[in-house]
Amino acid sequence: MTDAAAGEALDHPTSADGAATWLRRLLEDVAAGSFPPGDGETQVVPSPDGPVHAVLAFTGHHVVAADVDPDEVIAHLDPDDIAAPMGAAFLSWLGRRLGAVPGTLDVVLAARAGAGAPPFPDALREIAPDLALARVSRALRYRTDVRAWQLADGSGLLVVGRGLAGRWEAAFEVEASARGRGLGRTLAAVSMLAVPRGDRVFLQVAPGNAASLRAVLAAGFHPLGAEVLFLKDGGSPR
Repeated sequence: MTDAAAGEALDHPTSADGAATWLRRLLEDVAAGSFPPGDGETQVVPSPDGPVHAVLAFTGHHVVAADVDPDEVIAHLDPDDIAAPMGAAFLSWLGRRLGAVPGTLDVVLAARAGAGAPPFPDALREIAPDLALARVSRALRYRTDVRAWQLADGSGLLVVGRGLAGRWEAAFEVEASARGRGLGRTLAAVSMLAVPRGDRVFLQVAPGNAASLRAVLAAGFHPLGAEVLFLKDGGSPR
């Protein structure tokens, strides 16, 4: 499939289930290097099954996956601003329209599970998902099939689950006192062992979080684009 064909070869979805399949295929295509056309267009598809609506940005192309009329979306976009779907004005309008608060703008990265990942560290033990841990609590709002691992000394945490369109998503954090030792890179790389071999793992990182971005890139993840998620329950994204 050529870059220009990514996304176009899929029938436009008309249901939540179809939207999840369409989005998952689009994300897998992009992760494999086949991007949608950089035509400045914004595609609008139904919100996928799961807890979130989403706005996704690729090079010169956007996707709005939300239960809103496409004509209404286009009417609220500046036709002269190719980045308008990721702008504050549009995201604020969409949030009001959906009754949801826009989440953080994140860079999305992906890597294939098992590809060059190190052995699971002996000090990393699986724990029951604990709502007292903010990273786990957030994951349980956005993902299903959530699993969590913590370093024995509590200095690092890795969380994996199924997120947008059923993709595998990982998140990690390192205690401030343990930073600068490469733990972030290790946790990001180990996430490739936490899902079935051959599947892809997706990570979302705030663009200003340079330390995490460097760790994730060093672990072998590649940037795909950006996204903003909206919780369907209308709650705070944090």
